[in-house]
Amino acid sequence: MRLIVTVGMPGSGKDELIEVARQLGLATLKMGDLVRDETRRRGLPLNNANIGRIANEERDKHGAAVWAQRAIAKLTETKMLVDGCRSDAEVTVFRHHFGDLFVLGIYSSPETRYDRLMRRARGDDGQNLQEFYDRDRRELKWGIGNAFTLVDGMLLNEGSLEEFRRIARSTLEGILKRDG
Repeated sequence: MRLIVTVGMPGSGKDELIEVARQLGLATLKMGDLVRDETRRRGLPLNNANIGRIANEERDKHGAAVWAQRAIAKLTETKMLVDGCRSDAEVTVFRHHFGDLFVLGIYSSPETRYDRLMRRARGDDGQNLQEFYDRDRRELKWGIGNAFTLVDGMLLNEGSLEEFRRIARSTLEGILKRDG
């Protein structure tokens, strides 16, 4: 199995990377969907506060790698992209289960990410700059900075959407061509 796992802060371009991956025929899994599903299962509205609380509670109760552990059973295709790794503990789980793993970081500046999130206006993105920074601090607390230290490659996403899609496509094609 060829597994690509992304690491990136909210608004960095992970959703766009998923779209490019799907165009290339890769199966995808968004780790955030696991958290959103759990939030829905508990009957809570999908907003930044609830999703963050559920993600925290599950990490506190079951360990830092709980979401990666729950993702393992859903990784059934021979080539997949998993979006949204949030800690070095999660990277470790994926490396343990999948020898052919490539961790891909996506970086965008906070200003760029904030602008994107405000345009996207998804329920869990927050409503203002304070909520944006609170969410960043929460993700950093989970260990996303440590996950970034373990990436095998990095995409910089500060330009146009078309430029990012072109670079993302080229990068994913290169990863998929590598010998396991």
